[in-house]
Amino acid sequence: MRILVVEDHVELAETVADVLRSEGMAVDVATDGQAALAHAGIYPYDVIVLDRDLPGVHGDDVCRHLVAGGSRSRVLMLTAAGRVEDRVDGLELGADDYLGKPFAFAELVARVRALSRRVPSAPPIMRRGDLTVDRARHRVTRGSRPVSLTRKEFGVLEMLLAADGAVVSAEQLLEHVWDASIDPFSNIVSVTLARLRRKLGDPPLIETVVGKGYRM
Repeated sequence: MRILVVEDHVELAETVADVLRSEGMAVDVATDGQAALAHAGIYPYDVIVLDRDLPGVHGDDVCRHLVAGGSRSRVLMLTAAGRVEDRVDGLELGADDYLGKPFAFAELVARVRALSRRVPSAPPIMRRGDLTVDRARHRVTRGSRPVSLTRKEFGVLEMLLAADGAVVSAEQLLEHVWDASIDPFSNIVSVTLARLRRKLGDPPLIETVVGKGYRM
């Protein structure tokens, strides 16, 4: 799951990002509306956590632009305004959910997860041969053997299974499983794939397609 946090209060933005990252999400941060639109034009975010009261390009205008552009990202709008009219206005702009400030981080995480489930994605339980992946419980088994994976290994496995035999490039894996802080020239994808293959065991399930990427 890849998330964009748009909040002009830098300390709050980084705190929210850290909380979401601790839940295994890849998170980018933008501190104004213009940067938010630039990020959204590059990366396929599952959810955008959007402060309504942004300087420069207002949060309302960011939301309008996303909706007009056909963005598939779900928008969770944040604001200190607590009136019912403000919540209605935000939803009518095209936001998918609304959360008033101050908020509990546990509720924010729950709302982000709920929104991400509305994005067309893989089923909750995925299978390939004797491999079973329970996405909701973060459990992997091969035959009767449990397989313990890190969050990044799990994310890579999810993407490969969801592709249903199609090739997934290293760039696509970087875009969906890691956030913008990762060095695009890093070998993190190949290293993670090597660990994942070792943990899944034989016979091999992941194929390298030279010059293109990986597939199951």
